[in-house]
Amino acid sequence: MKNRSLYQLFAFVIIFTISGCEITQKTVGNINLFSVEDDIRLGLQVSGEIESDPAQFPILNEQQNPEVYRYVRNITQRILNSGKVKYKNEFKWQVKIINDNKTLNAFATPGGYIYVYTGLIKFLDSEDQLAGVMGHEIAHADRRHSTKQMTKQVGIGVLLDAALGKKDALKQVVGGLVGLKFSRAHESESDEYSVIYLCNTPYDSAGAAGFFKKMEGQGSPPEFLSTHPNPANRVQEIEAKAAELSCRGSNTNNSEYNRIKNLLN
Repeated sequence: MKNRSLYQLFAFVIIFTISGCEITQKTVGNINLFSVEDDIRLGLQVSGEIESDPAQFPILNEQQNPEVYRYVRNITQRILNSGKVKYKNEFKWQVKIINDNKTLNAFATPGGYIYVYTGLIKFLDSEDQLAGVMGHEIAHADRRHSTKQMTKQVGIGVLLDAALGKKDALKQVVGGLVGLKFSRAHESESDEYSVIYLCNTPYDSAGAAGFFKKMEGQGSPPEFLSTHPNPANRVQEIEAKAAELSCRGSNTNNSEYNRIKNLLN
């Protein structure tokens, strides 16, 4: 463990040395000293910690809600099969639903463990909106934003300890992931990739814009809006990206979406 920490620190110094004199905050935010294998290992450990804490993360019973799980996982598979997800075959891409109707959120851990709150599903109006938000969260994992951002927030040592299964570090990382405030650049990139992923599906590729339109005027936005608080800007950027890529999908599947929402009542 000590040798690996020293290696990471040495690598960090080398990167800064060879990258020249001008080191910007954007450069620092894009440095990731963790390997893809580290993301996979960390995600497995964090998912285990989440699912061992039903008081904070009450996972919706799958046996009692098979249709809801099947529905959400089908959306995930359509995104993964778009041909645009870099780590489609490397990451787990496991989906769990958190039974919390008050929380309008979703998040993904490193390595592709995805958590969607029932509150978010009930808040949205159509399948393409949920697909857009899920595409956004998949992008955070696929672009490896979490280990980049958490390297800055909790430090390399804590992440390494968490990947090795140390309980205190795992709890710190879990808490950090749920309320993780990504940089503006990472949020914008995830919005962009949500469109890129959905462009190769039957969905309206600007589905995430529907979520942000609904969020306008809401008094308490979820954590993943906190670093880019103007939903109107994000709507414009998402719709502009869809136009730029000439995406032609238009499916919203409103009636089926409402049926699934009703199953959660």
